[in-house]
Amino acid sequence: MKLLQTTFFSAIITFIKLSAGFISNKVVAMTLGPGGVAVIGQFANFISVMFTFSNGAINAGIVKYVAEYDEDRRESALLLSTALRISVVCSISLGALLWLCAPIIAHHLLMDEFVDCIRVLGLTISLFSINSFILSVLNGKKEISKYTIVNTVGTMIGLVLTLYLVIEYKLSGALYAMVLSQTLIVFFSLYLVTKCNWFSWEIFKLRFDTEVAKALFRYSLMALVSVVTVPVSQMFLRNYVIDTMGISEAGYWQGMMRISDSYLLIITTSLNTYYLPKLASLKQDSDIGKEILLGYKWILPIVAIGCVSVYLMRTFIVRLLFTEDFLPVRELFSYQLLGDFFKVAAWILAYLMLAKAMTKVYIITEIIFSIIYVLLSVFLSAFFGLKGLTMAFALNYFVYFLMMMVFFRGIWKKGYEN
Repeated sequence: MKLLQTTFFSAIITFIKLSAGFISNKVVAMTLGPGGVAVIGQFANFISVMFTFSNGAINAGIVKYVAEYDEDRRESALLLSTALRISVVCSISLGALLWLCAPIIAHHLLMDEFVDCIRVLGLTISLFSINSFILSVLNGKKEISKYTIVNTVGTMIGLVLTLYLVIEYKLSGALYAMVLSQTLIVFFSLYLVTKCNWFSWEIFKLRFDTEVAKALFRYSLMALVSVVTVPVSQMFLRNYVIDTMGISEAGYWQGMMRISDSYLLIITTSLNTYYLPKLASLKQDSDIGKEILLGYKWILPIVAIGCVSVYLMRTFIVRLLFTEDFLPVRELFSYQLLGDFFKVAAWILAYLMLAKAMTKVYIITEIIFSIIYVLLSVFLSAFFGLKGLTMAFALNYFVYFLMMMVFFRGIWKKGYEN
């Protein structure tokens, strides 16, 4: 699977997701305003945390070891059997916890009237867990076309649900759409994966292997740290902005983050579907270094062009995606886009930590830089207001990029020398 081929399929996924996101963003912004967008952002972070916990946070491990054991049918089957059992047990346990604790979660996270939404999440989270398992296997198997199809169908389901539920039920409808759109796709995913040549139901009759589980749970530690750091830091900062500046300002910041995530989607999708299985399959540092340099050669120029283009069209983009009420978002673009550039530059190297199961280094860097981001955001916002958060974002990822360059200097230098 070549980088450009993967990028092409990623572009298809991205185009469809962006088109659907444009429509749903516009409807949500027009219907709910900046305050509603802020609440949705808070719930989105919560869902991402729950979804990661729902299968024991082993997705990256599944991708790595499926790619690594691709030629060993016995080891591959043992991996899939063990991973599925972990996913089912974790999702059922978490679902029960969400159901029981829904009133407490709703009170602290959103508003008391959304208890039923949390309970629906608890009832359906097992479906998401199974779908996530299937997508990870397809990714590891390099079944990029099927991976693209599943993502596309899932996006369309999400769009239809969002449009209908937001128009009919306003804010609560938007929250239900976020829950249901991530779970209904599992039935289509299951049908598609059973058509793959390598698939057999006999795989899942194998025993649970403790050594395989230990290997997968090394990735759980890394994923769980990301869950605790990235979404939680955003939730903390969103509450901080609401308390110190107002809910509208929180909505502006959420709008900027949404735009940033949207145009970078093609890059992050390429990294997820190409780099993780590719780097996991490489053994020699020189080969890994060549792959890293190839990423910098093709990806960074695209990101730079994208950042400049988005900045020049920022007024048009805000009006297109949101409403006139969101025009203050224009002031946040410069530092956010600079941070996005360094974020991608750092990620190209940072994926090595996932591919090679560098658990300790990954955990330490995630915690340190999330704390730095929060502290910088609070400090700079005191002087520059909402723009201070984007300044902190850019500075944090610039330092992170420099650290990755120093830490992996031996590997990328070998790629350059060869």
